[in-house]
Amino acid sequence: MGGGRHSRKLAKLASYWYHPPMTQVGMHEAKTKLSQLVERAESGEDIVIARRGKPVARLVPVERTNGMARVRGSMRGQIWMADDFDELPEGFAEAFEAE
Repeated sequence: MGGGRHSRKLAKLASYWYHPPMTQVGMHEAKTKLSQLVERAESGEDIVIARRGKPVARLVPVERTNGMARVRGSMRGQIWMADDFDELPEGFAEAFEAE
C-alpha cells in the first residue's frame, strides 16, 4: 500500500519545517553537568537529553504554584449554606441519644 512510506516522508518534511529552539546534550554530559542544565531549564531553555544521538528525555522546570492557591476560591459561587444550617431538625438529637 505504501501508507507508511508516505507517513515517514511527511514526518521527515515536518522535521525540516519546524525546529523548536532547544539544546540537546548527551547522557554523559547530562550526568556531569546536571546542576548547570537544571539552572538553564529553570530559566526557560528547552534541554533534551539524548542517548547515542536519539532524544530520550526532556528537562523542563516544574511549574511553581502554591497548591492551595489553585484550590482556594475555585468553587466560589457554586456552594452555599442554608440560613438554618446550624439548626437541628426537630427530633434529630433525640434520635441519637442513648437510652
